[in-house]
Amino acid sequence: MMISTKGRYALRIMVDLAQHDGMEPVSVREIAQRQDISGKYMEQIIGVLSRAGLLRSVRGAQGGYHLTMTPDEMTVGMILRATEGDLAPAECVLDGAQHCDRRGACPSRTVFAKVYSAINSVIDSVTLRELMPEEENAAAGLQTEKA
Repeated sequence: MMISTKGRYALRIMVDLAQHDGMEPVSVREIAQRQDISGKYMEQIIGVLSRAGLLRSVRGAQGGYHLTMTPDEMTVGMILRATEGDLAPAECVLDGAQHCDRRGACPSRTVFAKVYSAINSVIDSVTLRELMPEEENAAAGLQTEKA
């Protein structure tokens, strides 16, 4: 399973917004320039993030976008699920999945369930704040782990 360009760009866009979100909304043009992302593609991604309730738009000449919650409250999981959908490695581990005839005897399902659980655990435990550059976190008084 791979995260698409849309998911990767969405994370970059949201980190950029977290860094520059203040009293004034952040324009698509500003983010596109800083992140070197096509304006058209960015508008598509921002539309998805807005419909998911992660961004709030401000219309007008000085319009743009704000995050709907603080970087400490927003997780990578929220962003990736908005752009990628569910990140299950196999359909059989999803709630409400079609019944599989081999469900009770499938040797792979247990592994797929563990992988799915691990993915969700990681992406739901990492906040947008943790993705911000170290100097941004230091300015906010937060400590980050070095990878």
